[in-house]
Amino acid sequence: MAKKIKQIAIYGKGGIGKSTTTSNISAALSKLGLKVMQFGCDPKADSTNTLRGGTYIPTVLDTLREKNQVKPEDVVFKGFNGIYCVEAGGPAPGVGCAGRGIITAVQLLKQLKVYEELDLDVIIYDVLGDVVCGGFAVPIREGIAEHVFTVSSADFMAIYAANNLFKGIKKYSNSGGALLGGLIANSINTPYAKDIVDDFVARTQTRVVEYIPRSLTVTQAELQGKTAVEAAPGSEQARVYGRLAQSIIDTTESKVPSPLGDTELREWAAKWADYLLALETGEVRGQAAAI
Repeated sequence: MAKKIKQIAIYGKGGIGKSTTTSNISAALSKLGLKVMQFGCDPKADSTNTLRGGTYIPTVLDTLREKNQVKPEDVVFKGFNGIYCVEAGGPAPGVGCAGRGIITAVQLLKQLKVYEELDLDVIIYDVLGDVVCGGFAVPIREGIAEHVFTVSSADFMAIYAANNLFKGIKKYSNSGGALLGGLIANSINTPYAKDIVDDFVARTQTRVVEYIPRSLTVTQAELQGKTAVEAAPGSEQARVYGRLAQSIIDTTESKVPSPLGDTELREWAAKWADYLLALETGEVRGQAAAI
């Protein structure tokens, strides 16, 4: 009997630090002795480059366009600490649906029996989360991933994207879709940012898995084409990612979130805007819990 592979999907809007977070999670999990695959599901195909010294790898869709017969070694490459790296890729610019790359890539790796042959413990799908597209919903809709995590900062558009993801999870929850493991709070460097995320999480009945501060360590590491876990293993930032990776691998139960309606989300955001303006002008003191 084949062992059960833990399959995780990490979503987040473009530019929120989703791939940075995912790569550091993969690196931290590999240091726990697990066999990890990171599966980039963004058409930009840049999910795994900090696991490979800043180098990019051929994508599944590009390889399929170039070759009649594809072998595992054509699309699966080793990165830091033995992590297996795959990039789904996308169609030629201006042609087709980018989300189809995920469907095609997953189907190909299954046909080639890659997951079984590599004896993987964990697969992490790094998925663009601000595009409402059936292809990008595949890891949730098809139940490919057991647990879904979303990366969000306290910025409204990041929270808006997270709330949309919650709607998708709720939509597919009755048909065997993946459920929410929690929210990864990124770039949390001020008390009010933590308060905003905590309030959103409370209202949508989910949880914060870890708070990740914005760090110069990450910037320095990425300029070297590395994760913080690889470039600065003794740093506080690497320890944060280590805690996050452990929390994710320890997650055994996920749940259906309670997304806010559009009007409800707008009203919630407006209250926070008023609070922050008052805070800046000195009119308000104390915790945001009063909102």
